[in-house]
Amino acid sequence: MKNAAVFDMDGTILNTLDDLMDSTNFALKNNGLKERSLEEIRFFVGNGIQKLIERAVPQGTSKEVFEKVFADFKSHYKIHCADKTSYYDGIPSVIQTLRKMGVKTAVVSNKADFAVQELVEVYFKGLFDVALGEKTGVSKKPSPDMVNAALSVLGVEKEAAFYIGDSDVDFETAKNSSLDFIGVSWGFRGRKFLENLGAKNIIDSPEELLNFF
Repeated sequence: MKNAAVFDMDGTILNTLDDLMDSTNFALKNNGLKERSLEEIRFFVGNGIQKLIERAVPQGTSKEVFEKVFADFKSHYKIHCADKTSYYDGIPSVIQTLRKMGVKTAVVSNKADFAVQELVEVYFKGLFDVALGEKTGVSKKPSPDMVNAALSVLGVEKEAAFYIGDSDVDFETAKNSSLDFIGVSWGFRGRKFLENLGAKNIIDSPEELLNFF
């Protein structure tokens, strides 16, 4: 029986796209570079903020300009990460129900750790036993390192946990961590994308998650 739920953040429990786009475009515009659309940002995210900016700057951008754009993004996003972000309908109540059922809960995200901690505090205060974001010295998803660290804090074996996410990075993270995967169709990639990956468990509403525990 499963007794732990490890969640991705962006596109799974929170719709963060608008704030990510605004901070990316602030940094790009501040350095005289072309801004990006919401649909472009949708497919740039998933591998951490450094990779987001690598994808957002024009091909051939110098290291010096990239570093300036990256620094501008971080300083802007640190202040504005919760301006337009919102949780997906039903997510908080489902997490509350899981916890009442005795299920332990965690967030493991490639988002910068400062933003993960801020957003959990704003939107999910008291709802997660552990929340981990990208930190120097710890391999990002799809490496299993952050998931393993979360499970260690939870005191849960891999066989007792699901990894819940919306992207190929999440699918591979679950596989690399030896966790069963649940894909969410409301995220940044959609049901068809998850089906093409080979995901066996795909849900269309947060409430469906309760059927797995």
